[in-house]
Amino acid sequence: MRLSDLGAWLLKGNADLGGLRERFEREPRVERWCVQRSYRLDLMSAGQPVLFWGSGSRRRGLPYGIWGLGKLIGPALESSPGRWEVPLDLTIAPEEEWLSREELRAHDELADLEVLRQPQAANPSYVTVRQFAVITALLE
Repeated sequence: MRLSDLGAWLLKGNADLGGLRERFEREPRVERWCVQRSYRLDLMSAGQPVLFWGSGSRRRGLPYGIWGLGKLIGPALESSPGRWEVPLDLTIAPEEEWLSREELRAHDELADLEVLRQPQAANPSYVTVRQFAVITALLE
């Protein structure tokens, strides 16, 4: 991963745990999200775009994939010992606007998204400049 090729950060949330779908139906604004300590946190800064990826088991039949778009509003912070979060200005879109994992995987320009290649990797993931341009066009 090169900062010069960063289009957006991608933060994942497991919708099978914690009722994310229901939470976002009540309150679509996301002001912070947990991340794992890694070199990537040192690369995160205010103003960088962020995508939210809803993940989970295919058994539940939810349209897992990109659920929201926003931006970082500051660097990652250690909110308590060993627990890191990033401050966000991010909104989860209505469900009919989500980009499903299947739709993204089928797109020639997006089939190599890191989140598709390494779905179990810790937050944050990243999206390249090229991939982010395609995603933003799909979201419009």
